[in-house]
Amino acid sequence: MDAVAFSPAPNPNAAPFPSASPSSRARRFSIRGPPLSVAVAAAAVPCSGATGAGQGYVWMSHRTPGSDTWDLAVRSKQLWEDLAAEMDGLRAGGARESLGWMKTGSLLVGRTSKELATLEEKIKVLSQAGINAECLSASSLHALEPALCVGNDGGAMFLPEDRQIDAFQAVSLIEKINRSYTPKGRYMELYNDPAMSLIRSEVTGRVEGVQTSKNILYGRKATVVASGAWTRSLLHSFLGPNSTLDIPVKPRKGHLLVLENFDMLKLNHGIMELGYVDHQGDNSHSIHLSSTSNEDEHDAASISMTATLNTKGHLVLGSSREFKGFSREVDKSILKSIWDRAGEFFPAINNVHLDIDEDKEIRIGHRPYMPDGKPVIGFVPDMSNVLIATGHEGSGLALALGTAEMVTNMILGDPGRVDFTPFSIENRFSGNSTPSVP
Repeated sequence: MDAVAFSPAPNPNAAPFPSASPSSRARRFSIRGPPLSVAVAAAAVPCSGATGAGQGYVWMSHRTPGSDTWDLAVRSKQLWEDLAAEMDGLRAGGARESLGWMKTGSLLVGRTSKELATLEEKIKVLSQAGINAECLSASSLHALEPALCVGNDGGAMFLPEDRQIDAFQAVSLIEKINRSYTPKGRYMELYNDPAMSLIRSEVTGRVEGVQTSKNILYGRKATVVASGAWTRSLLHSFLGPNSTLDIPVKPRKGHLLVLENFDMLKLNHGIMELGYVDHQGDNSHSIHLSSTSNEDEHDAASISMTATLNTKGHLVLGSSREFKGFSREVDKSILKSIWDRAGEFFPAINNVHLDIDEDKEIRIGHRPYMPDGKPVIGFVPDMSNVLIATGHEGSGLALALGTAEMVTNMILGDPGRVDFTPFSIENRFSGNSTPSVP
């Protein structure tokens, strides 16, 4: 094998959640560029957690031109667009059937004149960067989304070219493409087989591969660690007590509520309140709940309204953010707050009784949060063939293909389409870090 990408969870008592990235990264290794052979080892199966628990937004509305992640987001979206176009040309049912691809556009909404002014400024900045962004007054917004209420002073930013995908369908497609390389000896997937340790040369100390719970994998060119919120503890166990490397990624728990065949609310677009964008700290737009968690300096759960319909027509409502370690316990108070918050924007649901214990799908995932607000993508210092890709927080699926391309370029020594520097590990985690805009 030329490369090994794996997504393990070192804590056997925690439910692992491999991201979309290892499978998509394998696709980039195998198909784009020189032929490489790839093995993907994972503690569970794809979409077991954070990626499968998300809404599938491939959006630019919450991005900031000129930020460290802007070019990566632009490139990633283009790669998803390219894959969707490929599927439209090859398959019956096209990208919608194979990827859950939906051309919904995005609505970032505000309910006050101050929030509307903020949205207008964002529209100017995005438009200057070449993004098709429109400002909608309350009346224009009502024409697009009759069920949505923002008051007379509110409005929205509309990005008609934003998209939505279904994580399970997308990963299934990528796996199918990857598996076509198995007969050629160029692809292997080892699910439910967590990585336990790195294999090093007894002579040089160079990393030669990975010991999993059931197999030994040798990677001549590289080993890629794409382990989400578990990266920090995993590296500690891999590198040993004498290592000074400490990547401060940690789990940021989220709840989503999925209501099947919910005919009380019809939506035409993906919708998000402005407060969701300010995801690095406290903000005045979303609401906060007290928390009893002592596992982090943050002591509140944040609730912001997000709403969309998936390809099956089910209503998907979110979203919460909180630091509670790797707990997967369902918090009914948070689900009620998500429902109540949605009711502030969609009055039609206020008269509907929510029975959390019946006919509801509850998604829980742990976003890999980075204090400085951007992913870690790059080589481990002093380890020339070990790379890390983590810290995408709520953008793992949206940024997956761009990240995969970037990692592939790093391994092959190519310059790449996107500057690697902002995501490098080198000299990044000494001292205090300042959150960057997404």
